[in-house]
Formats: sequence, structure tokens, C-alpha cells
Amino acid sequence: MQGVLAAFRELDAAVHAVEELKQKRVGDVTVYTPTPRHEFEDALGSPSSAVRRFTLVGGLLGVTFGYWIAIWTSEYWPLVVGGKAIASWIPYTIIGFEVMVLVGALSTVFGMFYLARVPRLTMTVGYDPRFSHGDYGVFVATTPDKFQAAEELLRRHGAAEVRGER
Repeated sequence: MQGVLAAFRELDAAVHAVEELKQKRVGDVTVYTPTPRHEFEDALGSPSSAVRRFTLVGGLLGVTFGYWIAIWTSEYWPLVVGGKAIASWIPYTIIGFEVMVLVGALSTVFGMFYLARVPRLTMTVGYDPRFSHGDYGVFVATTPDKFQAAEELLRRHGAAEVRGER
């Protein structure tokens, strides 16, 4: 992936640069910050997380499995008490709920790690260790014809350093 990497010391300058990059559609923008900042979330217009889908699917599978295993167990080893139904859904709601919570929570954790690509086995293009210590990094993945425009835009907004990355 080819692009331009800029290091900013000031938060406002980096946010304004990201806003103009998104407005001019120079390329895909990635931001590196020492701490999460809502200003960048607003400027990037980040989409909502897909982790909730993992939770929904896991919860539905969990409640289905919880009811199924309770009913299967009752049918396999019946305990007839006073002519009542062997498989009644009312007492199995507790088991269904508990398994739903368990599988939903585990699938949420799995979805979070999967979508965050943890563990990351390769080094991220455009990352610099100083972005963990106080500077803000903006990486623009762009085509060679827009490379110069991205570089000029980042310098104009006050980047401390701008360099090409591969």
C-alpha cells in the first residue's frame, strides 16, 4: 500500500487536515492517536461497529441451543410427574436465557478480536512509535497521481513531518 504519512503535534491541525482530505477525496485516511479522540471520529465519519451482529447471532444461537438441549434431555430421560407435559417451555426459559447470555458474550468477544484483527501478525503500514507518545499521525493511502496533492495538503495544515510510505 502506497501513501503519505504525516506527523502532527497539534490536535486541531490534524483534525482540519483529515476533514479536508475527506472533502477532497484524496484517498483512504487512517489516523493514529495516543488516546482515542472524538474529534477524529467526527472528522472521519466512522461507520457503526459490526460487533453487534456477532452478539445478535450468538444470542439467537445460544437461546436456540439452550431450549433444544433442555427439551432433548427431558425427552431422552423422561420424568413423568402427575401427567404433566414432559417438555414444557416455561421452566426451560431460564436455561435458554443463560445459554443465550453465555454464547452471546463469547461471540461478542470473538467478533471484537476478529474485526480488530487481533493478533496482528504484520506491521501496520504508516505506523510510527511516536504516535503512541503524543504525536498524531495521518496516513493517506493514495494513488501516485494524487500523491503530490496529499503531500501539499498535509504540509499546508502544519504537519511536523511528511513522507512517502510503501
